[in-house]
Amino acid sequence: MPDITPITATPDQLAAVTYNGDGLVPAIIQEDGTGRVLMMAWMNAESLAKTFETGRTWFWSRSRQEYWCKGETSGDRQYIREAYYDCDGDTLLFVVEQEGRGACHTGEFSCFYRAFGDEAS
Repeated sequence: MPDITPITATPDQLAAVTYNGDGLVPAIIQEDGTGRVLMMAWMNAESLAKTFETGRTWFWSRSRQEYWCKGETSGDRQYIREAYYDCDGDTLLFVVEQEGRGACHTGEFSCFYRAFGDEAS
């Protein structure tokens, strides 16, 4: 199992996060080492706090209206290595060590496996 590394965010950093009208902020998940974007999911203040406390990615499911920790069902866990917020505070970026087969619920390693254009497969 990879090392768990909780992140300590300051109150000012947490206050800089801007949530949408539903109390959510998009979180982009990027693979450590390769920079490959693995997925995007939604976080609220509680799932962001759980992510920082546990060193694992926690999200808010809009469809199920519940929290979920990536990999608890699939075994495809994500371990936080770095965390960022953008210049407007309205998007988060997590650099993770991806365990298992990948991040996508379809079985693909990344959720971004389909390309636009004539050369796309």
